Amino acid sequence: MKIIEMMGKNVEDAIGNALKELKVTRDKVKVETIDEGSKGFLNIIGVKPAKIRVTVKRDSLYEAKNFLTEVLNSMSMEAEINLKDENNEIKIDLIGPNMGLLIGYRGETLDSLQYLVSLVVNKSHDEEYKRVILDTENYRAKREETLKRLASKIAYKVRVSGRVLKLEPMNPYERRIIHSTLQNDSYIYTFSEGEEPYRRVVVDLKKA
Repeated sequence: MKIIEMMGKNVEDAIGNALKELKVTRDKVKVETIDEGSKGFLNIIGVKPAKIRVTVKRDSLYEAKNFLTEVLNSMSMEAEINLKDENNEIKIDLIGPNMGLLIGYRGETLDSLQYLVSLVVNKSHDEEYKRVILDTENYRAKREETLKRLASKIAYKVRVSGRVLKLEPMNPYERRIIHSTLQNDSYIYTFSEGEEPYRRVVVDLKKA
């Protein structure tokens, strides 16, 4: 994070000088006025320049894209990186050949990479947390539909057999999809058990 102090005839003049020095636009910085300065008498006697402190804001999208570019280069993979920042949520979509390698078994590689990007984006605890969603080939939506179908199928089996069923270990995001899908079921209920990364969803009949 770059910080400089700058002077000028007035605050706006000082800001202009700082932007030229930093080679950035106004929306990329935070400005703190140290001294508003004084025009003095007849603009001659007692003239005092304004003084400000300018902090360059972190560019989360740039940092995320730069990190992903380095990772992809290290894997000898080429991909177009599309990023969007809305309501403190950074959505990243990777487009290119052999994206299956980035998805991995049931999205494990994609989830790990998403976690690393989140660490990069949120490394400063002085700024508001940004959620990162990394996707490719619409994998997230497809996986969500698969999990919803699985949840309905498991719920039916539990109702018919009367036996409790435990799903395979899943990450928190996928467990939430299962819980959410079945939360209004009149016959069964769900809960999670175990420790990460082996925590799993359990589906059981509601007690009469």
